[in-house]
Amino acid sequence: MNTSHRSIAIVGAGLGGLTLARVLHVHGIRATVYEADPSAKSRTQGGQLDIHEDDGQRALADAGLTDEFRAIIHEGAEAARVLDQHGKLLFDAPDDGTARRPEVLRGDLRGILLDSLPDQTVQWGHKVTGVRPLGNGRHELTFTDGSTVTSGLLVGADGAWSRIRPLLSDAEPAYTGTTFIDTYLYDADERHTATAEAVGAGAMYALSPGKGIIAHREAGNILHTYIGLNRSAEWIADIDFTDATAARSRIAAEFEGWAPELTTLITDGETAPVARMIHTLPDGHRWDRVPGVTLLGDAAHLMPPSGEGANLAMFDGAELGKAIAAHPDDFEAALTAYEEALFPRTEPLYTEAHDMLDLCFGDRAPFGFLDFFNGGPQGQGTTQEQS
Repeated sequence: MNTSHRSIAIVGAGLGGLTLARVLHVHGIRATVYEADPSAKSRTQGGQLDIHEDDGQRALADAGLTDEFRAIIHEGAEAARVLDQHGKLLFDAPDDGTARRPEVLRGDLRGILLDSLPDQTVQWGHKVTGVRPLGNGRHELTFTDGSTVTSGLLVGADGAWSRIRPLLSDAEPAYTGTTFIDTYLYDADERHTATAEAVGAGAMYALSPGKGIIAHREAGNILHTYIGLNRSAEWIADIDFTDATAARSRIAAEFEGWAPELTTLITDGETAPVARMIHTLPDGHRWDRVPGVTLLGDAAHLMPPSGEGANLAMFDGAELGKAIAAHPDDFEAALTAYEEALFPRTEPLYTEAHDMLDLCFGDRAPFGFLDFFNGGPQGQGTTQEQS
């Protein structure tokens, strides 16, 4: 399959790539998104996200999807509470109804973006196996089936392990030393009453130095749990996650003596536990301008989860889309404008992201995290998955 030298190729149908495609569509500019997954429903899309006013919500407004976004908000989910390991309530902040950072399911958010795009915009089952420069800003992408396309503008929106990033940078993600293990409880109010009460209406954080249990109440009476552990990569690799029962037992042993309403989130999980090792790019990651290619989201600025990842990815997508719309006949001018704003915007967020991990699992946990809640902005969303 051959394409025009002016074609825009976006690799990755996550929130950032889809936001870019949508904003371009709003401005009458065609792009194609190439996604490795065989279909939109081929895998779960992760948990609940809090969408911020100054980036995620602005991006959705630029995409013309504010009403659709408002329709999928999980009402009441901005509530937050902090417990100690014995289940004692240390902090409780009910949802005040202002919805400054409304919560939505990642899959629902992705759904409204997909629904807003013309048919065939997303090419499913297109996993990139190779990419090479052709000169004059053009690049050839090769997929697993052997087919190729040529781009006039190539955007890597393909997450932590981006296949596009090496065109721009030799930086590689490094393990932070923290892993989140997630699992779910269903029908929580009826089947796990004490645990449901401990979690409350929104997010619950039970933290201590080196480990913690974080849970979000999701729509449909579901509790989504993230078990945080500061452990080596070797320690994590030693757990056989193909044996769900053994994995639960091994993880639960790290929380011996904790309140049973908390450890139930581990021991009674109704889905197999999944380990998500947290990686980061070097602080302030940036690159020199390379003709015809750029990055957004985790491909550009992977950092520990702090509630910003999805918001930043969507904002990147919207800002890049608007830059292209402002310079439709000069991709280099568009990419220069986008990157000149991107780097200073994201550089200070690396420190904040690392600080958030320390607040959750550092030596002062949970009291550093309590200070954050009492003196800073809302703290929901510290457990976004890295894509």
